[in-house]
Order: sequence, then C-alpha cells, then structure tokens
Amino acid sequence: MRREVFEYLEQHNELKRFVREQPLWYRKLSRNPYDLQALEVASLHYYKKTIPHQVEKFSNGVQMASMMYSMFQSMKNKD
Repeated sequence: MRREVFEYLEQHNELKRFVREQPLWYRKLSRNPYDLQALEVASLHYYKKTIPHQVEKFSNGVQMASMMYSMFQSMKNKD
C-alpha cells in the first residue's frame, strides 16, 4: 500500500478500522490508491451513516416516542 494512502488511513481511524474489517479494500487500495472516495462511501454504508440511514433512525425514534405517548394517553384515560 502506498505511503500516502497509509497516512490517510492513519489520520481517519474509522476508515482504518473499516479496512481491517473488510480486507477486500486493502487489496483494492493497493491496486488503485486513488479510490479513497469509494472507500469512504463504502464505509458510510457499512457503518450506516448515510443520510437515508440517519433519516430511518430518526423516524424510528419518532415512531417510538409516538407509541409511548399514545400508551401514556391510554393509561391516563383508564384512570
């Protein structure tokens, strides 16, 4: 692996961990060291940090809060 790529991974711990968990990327970066942008995109998908993943997480939180609120309302109405 090229020194520049290695240094870039050293500066970005999450990418470094991703490459360790997905050794395929080590080989890809050895063959094409300028593929760092694809590495970052794949890492975001792997760790579920893309915008659709964040929206889904937020939506699940709102849905859970709504369910809790309706449960509390039904408990209140029983008393």
